[in-house]
Parts: sequence; structure tokens; C-alpha cells
Amino acid sequence: MPRDYAWYARALEGRRLPLAFADVDLLDENAAALLRRAGGMPVRVATKSVRCVALLRRVLDGHPGFQGLMCFSADEAVRLRERGFSDLLMGYPVVEAEALAELCRPPAPVTLMVDSAEHVALAARAARRHGTRAPLCLDVDLSVDLPGLRFGVHRSPVRSPEDALAVAKSIVAEGDAVFLAGVMGYEAQLAGVPDAAAHAGAKNVVIRALKRASVGRVHARRQAVVAALKDAGFTPRFVNGGGTGSLESTREDASVTELTAGSGLYSPALFDGYRGFHHQPAVAFAIPVTRRPGPGLFTLQGGGYVASGSAGVDKLPVPYLPEGAKLLPLEGAGEVQTPIAYTGPVPLPLGAPVFFRHAKAGEVCEHFRTLLLISGGRVVDEVPTYRGEWG
Repeated sequence: MPRDYAWYARALEGRRLPLAFADVDLLDENAAALLRRAGGMPVRVATKSVRCVALLRRVLDGHPGFQGLMCFSADEAVRLRERGFSDLLMGYPVVEAEALAELCRPPAPVTLMVDSAEHVALAARAARRHGTRAPLCLDVDLSVDLPGLRFGVHRSPVRSPEDALAVAKSIVAEGDAVFLAGVMGYEAQLAGVPDAAAHAGAKNVVIRALKRASVGRVHARRQAVVAALKDAGFTPRFVNGGGTGSLESTREDASVTELTAGSGLYSPALFDGYRGFHHQPAVAFAIPVTRRPGPGLFTLQGGGYVASGSAGVDKLPVPYLPEGAKLLPLEGAGEVQTPIAYTGPVPLPLGAPVFFRHAKAGEVCEHFRTLLLISGGRVVDEVPTYRGEWG
């Protein structure tokens, strides 16, 4: 049967709204599709795009080819380690002393992200508190500077082999407290920028051209950094790159040993805007009709779950089912109520659910304490999100 409005309405009948759910059959399809796109290269799961322990376990245990996690906060990494997860990599630098000390606690220190001698010194100080050796990952900036445009994001100051060697030498200077375990080069302008977005018009053509021009430069910089480190005697055990939006191009970089992906598991609304691939919408939320202010108009409870990043219509949640429902451009999605326009055949009485997709993946879990898991058209489990499990 098609996964239409009736399919999910039946599955969730009698459940209290608002709620969020994951169609785990579609999530499994997405996981398999990501591994196919990775072309046999191992894929590290970006936890910020999942934010649910049960679903992290499902992906890692049920889909060989995914290995390790890229964590977004120190507290999260510590809690995941306590729950038995291993091969944890911080996706971002941590600078708070007590958080670093927890991450460096034996017997399994978390790999720390660094991009400066200052980061290295902080990590070494934390490792010495426990008498351990802290594994470090060097974050290399892969943004491309063009006349009047920085195509990419502002992350690491390491932009050349010389920059990388300077940080690597600071690692050596700290003695046995730290060592270079890996290199990460995240091409945000390829992995995280849609190139077929519904609202972008001619901008899509420009972005596709910029992406094509960027790939070669990205690969050349990452390869040069890795080669310089190896020539200097460093032996990183992994080189990480990519994201859901760039798996095909990143896997072609001979210096890369593993990929990262997360958003493609849930396939939020922003990921409808990529020309090169399509994944299934596996996670959504439902909010009830509370008013009918006029013909073809319905007001819903809550719904204003706006995604992070630069403000724009693309960060709003998207009405998903029934098909044809749309936000009102002058009102958008509101904190306490969200009006929609809908003139289709599905009846929407008071209390009926309307299904939305969040613009980004894991952020929807910040608004709900649990996810209902749907399989075969019925709810088979209810599991906590990070918010429900840790507050």
C-alpha cells in the first residue's frame, strides 16, 4: 500500500498529538541506499542528524558498512560511551576543561577534534589528568575562496599543508599525552548545499556550477595535507570526509578512508533539493487541526519547529500529508498555532493529524521526547529521543 495520509493516520489512530515518528522500514531503505552510494567505503554516522540512541543502534547493528559515530557535543559522546558505543569522534573542538577530562577518561578516550596548537594543549592537559593518550583528529578547512564569495563555511584555520604540519608539530611537542589519529576534511559546500531547491530558481544553476568547480580543489587540498603529514612521519589511521550530499564525489578522493553521513537516514525536507540522489522521508511529526477559520483553511496546534542556519523559507517545516497542504506565506509556522491552506479530498475534522517534515534531520528530536516507530503500517515501539532520555 502507498504511504499516503490514510496509511499514517491509521497507524497513529488514537495517539495523543502532537507526536513524532520514524518509519523504520524507510529508514532501513535509506541506510542501504547510503551504503550503496558510498561504494563500499565505511560510513561514520553523524549523530546530530539522528539524536536517538535506539535508532543509532539500529543503523550500526543492522547495516554492516556503518562504523563509528561522529558526535556533536561532549556530554553526548560521554553518554554514548557509557551505553557501549565505541569508535567515537568529536565532530567539533571541545575547550571546556572538565568536558575534555571526561572525554579523555580511560579505557576508551574519545577522539578529539583540533585545528590549532591551543586545542592540542588543552587536550594534552586533560589526558595527563588521567595518564592516558588522547587521540586527536585534525580538522582541515575545504572551503573555496572565489572573487567576492567564500563557497563553504567558516570552520578550521587549517587551509594548507604548512598549516597542518604546524598543528601536527604541536602534537609531537606534547609528548605521549596526545597523538594524531586522524584527519577530517568536510566539504560543506558540496555535502550540505542543495542544488535543486524548489524555491531557489536560477540560483540552482549557479550552485551546481560552483560545486563542479569546487570538487577538484577540495580533493587536491585534502590530498596535499594528508601527503604532507605522511611525508613528515605521521600515520593517521583514518581520513574522514563528506556528508549525505557528497558521498559520490568524496569517495573518489584517494586520500579518504571513511565517509560521514546522517541526514540521509531521515531525509528531511532540505534533502529534497539535491539533483543527484533521492532518499525516503523516514521521519515526520503530526500536529492536530484545532480551528477551521474559512473554506480551505485549517489552523493547527504548534508546529513552529524552524531549523537552524541562516533564516529563510527553506528552514520552515514542510506540510507533508495530506498532499497539497501548504503553509501561508504571510504566517509561516507558528509556536502555538500554524495555519495551512488545503483544498484536497482528505477530510480534516477537528483533531485530525496533519503530517510535517522538518527542514533538517535530527533537530526535530529537540521538540519531542519520544519517537513512535512504525513498521508495516503499525506502531511497533516508542523510543526516547536524546531530549527524552537526557533532558
